Amino acid sequence: MRSIWNGAISFGLVSIPIKLVNATESHSISFRQIHTEDGGRIRYRKVCELEDREVTQGEIGKGYEDADGTIIPITDDDLSHLPIPTARTIEIVAFVPEERIDPLQMGAAYYLAASGAPAAKPYTLLREALKRSNRVAIAKYALRGRERLGMLRVVGDAIAMHGLLWPDEVRAPEGVAPDAGVTVRDQELDLADALMDTLGEIDLDDLHDEYREALEEVIAAKAAGEAPPETPEPSAPGKVLDLMAALENSVRAARESRGEEPAEEAEVRTLPPRKTASRGTPKETGGKKSTSTAAKKTAAKKTAASAKKSTAKSDQSGKKTAAKGTAKKAAAKSTGSKSTTKKTASRRRSA
Repeated sequence: MRSIWNGAISFGLVSIPIKLVNATESHSISFRQIHTEDGGRIRYRKVCELEDREVTQGEIGKGYEDADGTIIPITDDDLSHLPIPTARTIEIVAFVPEERIDPLQMGAAYYLAASGAPAAKPYTLLREALKRSNRVAIAKYALRGRERLGMLRVVGDAIAMHGLLWPDEVRAPEGVAPDAGVTVRDQELDLADALMDTLGEIDLDDLHDEYREALEEVIAAKAAGEAPPETPEPSAPGKVLDLMAALENSVRAARESRGEEPAEEAEVRTLPPRKTASRGTPKETGGKKSTSTAAKKTAAKKTAASAKKSTAKSDQSGKKTAAKGTAKKAAAKSTGSKSTTKKTASRRRSA
């Protein structure tokens, strides 16, 4: 792999000479612009406005246009002597957990290759230190005319660097989410979970660019003078009345595509309200246990009723007995008072 940048990693007082190489490659098919009438190539020519002639790549340099239109030439030597430590150095500034890095910040990926034998020892030291700490290194470096932010992590036996956007370059998601007030029911979440479980996981190595493959077929057919393959008619989507129906159909289609039998438990239905049984009628759940339980409950109720009756009778008899005793005492008192009156009258007569 050809290096695109040479420099060093600054790890405290340790310097690690490295080469920067691209970790990714593009397989996209590129096109040329042509004249549709005769198929001639359309080219962009670089012309000097002052001399009105085409110039070669070796004659082209960089320049900054000032506010008044003045062009200030900037040479590669000027850029190599920028007053910053990251001009030719990847300067590690911190070590943080990988979860702290927002994926929105991640950009291009590079491999950092050790440059020469002297770099092998410190390179391995940094790699093993990153492995053992389960952290990533945050670094600053200068590339293609600007200072950038990077994240160093271990990939296999190599150290990779991901270019990061500066935090102020990531837009806030304002106005992206739907308006508030949307309610998702538990049944819908259950079906969404069932759909995710049905789709399951996948090995990313099994995925490929189908668009590029179809484009290659079209190019091959045109080159052979054949008609390009026709696009298959997309299946007309069924009219979905609500989200629940869409989720149920999605679960069913996903299982059919995997050759699985449709399962009823994936569908969530609203159960009808339970009917309240009358108090006098025992619930019949089937089996001898329920019958004996009902009989026991009935016997207990009868026993309680008889106990109440006997208690009521005893209370009534007690009340009657108490009333008779009270009447007897009252009669005895009245009898005693009468005899006392007679004795007093006889004494008065004798006197």
